[in-house]
Amino acid sequence: MFENLSQRLQQTVKTLKGQARLSEDNIKEALRDVRMALLEADVALPVVKQIIAEIKDKAIGAEVNTKLSPGQAFIKIVHAELTEVMGQANDGLALSAQPPAVILMAGLQGSGKTTSTAKLAKRLIEREHKKVAVVSADVYRPAAIEQLATVASQVGADFIPSSADEKPLDIAQRALAYAKQKTLDVLIIDTAGRLHIDAEMMAEIQAIHSAVDPVETLFVVDAMTGQDAANTAKAFHDALALTGVILTKIDGDARGGAALSIRHITGKPIKFLGIGEKTDALEAFHPERIASRILGMGDVLSLVEDIQHQVDQDKAEKLAKKMQSGQKFTLVDYKDQLEQMQGMDIAKLMEKIPGMSEIPQQVRDQQLNSKQIGRMVAIINAMTPEERLTPELIKSSRKKRIAAGSGIDIPEVNRMLKQFKEMQKQMANFNSGKMGKMLKMANKMQGKVPGLMNKLK
Repeated sequence: MFENLSQRLQQTVKTLKGQARLSEDNIKEALRDVRMALLEADVALPVVKQIIAEIKDKAIGAEVNTKLSPGQAFIKIVHAELTEVMGQANDGLALSAQPPAVILMAGLQGSGKTTSTAKLAKRLIEREHKKVAVVSADVYRPAAIEQLATVASQVGADFIPSSADEKPLDIAQRALAYAKQKTLDVLIIDTAGRLHIDAEMMAEIQAIHSAVDPVETLFVVDAMTGQDAANTAKAFHDALALTGVILTKIDGDARGGAALSIRHITGKPIKFLGIGEKTDALEAFHPERIASRILGMGDVLSLVEDIQHQVDQDKAEKLAKKMQSGQKFTLVDYKDQLEQMQGMDIAKLMEKIPGMSEIPQQVRDQQLNSKQIGRMVAIINAMTPEERLTPELIKSSRKKRIAAGSGIDIPEVNRMLKQFKEMQKQMANFNSGKMGKMLKMANKMQGKVPGLMNKLK
């Protein structure tokens, strides 16, 4: 995500190393590089002009203290401007209205409205414990109704049936009556898309909007269309009172123009990012965190949140209690940890680790990926129950048997055992209470990370 822009901006900062202070002369080239990076990222020209003007105004003459190099001072200013243009803070959903709170999904055909509807439903069900129903008012594409029925069942949302012979307005009104009758918390209405904006489409969605009075009207748009995404969002907002934007297919957007342009052009916040095809691939949009990721500084808070939601909390608690009681960390425990990692999107988690963007993609892929984790699990599966509990028993002859049983060579078996021993040493810290202190510190850090990041920038 934002790879091209990120690489260009990080390179720009390196050119300022060794300078005593930021001056008009030494930032002239840096500003030119930033301008070119933003234009190549397909950021709208008015946005580029605003960012460059603000950076120049704040950077010239800025003193560089002993703790910040000119490069760090410059990147701090750039970070602040990127954050400002994207909207400062996350703008959450306004769901405090009398239930059912209605969310109306709008957008062009192919933008990802239906999958975004399911992703949003899943997020509200799992993270906010809401009772959610979804309905399709897209009578022009019967496959859309079937698709929503399928994904709704996958995420545990209540699916309200509709058919192609109904009028979209009737569907929306019937769905709202159903949601009230069932005392549901949220109703998400997936409306029809078109290949382009037209009067008929706008009239239809305006009628639905008036009838159901949504608390949120979200425009779903493909990030890969660049600044066209911002222009399309503005056209929709001119005809319909949007409350926010969901930017989809962001994982395929190496430029980032849409994310940096939409707020400035429409005046409406990006509320969520679609970061993949899975139903859990929807992420709240935090301008400051995205700015940090663009500048290669990582995104610690989002990383913590992702891990919290992807790790089995019950299993984690049981393992913590086991370690605190002085029991040994075994290959059974290690296998369980590996299997949980298999269910995670490792690549997306690694994107959020500070400094990870500077490591070549090929190296990252070799070091940690689902295939490699699967091979480690296969090695443990080839062991006997006794070996998993007492790995000290695994000598030369047993390694040969395990390698043959897993279809993996002996050197890789040795590497896995070595990694396990390192993990076992770390887990042994529970006995001395060090791990408990580390966990407490991590919890405290979650609230302090923004401040720390500001000092480091």
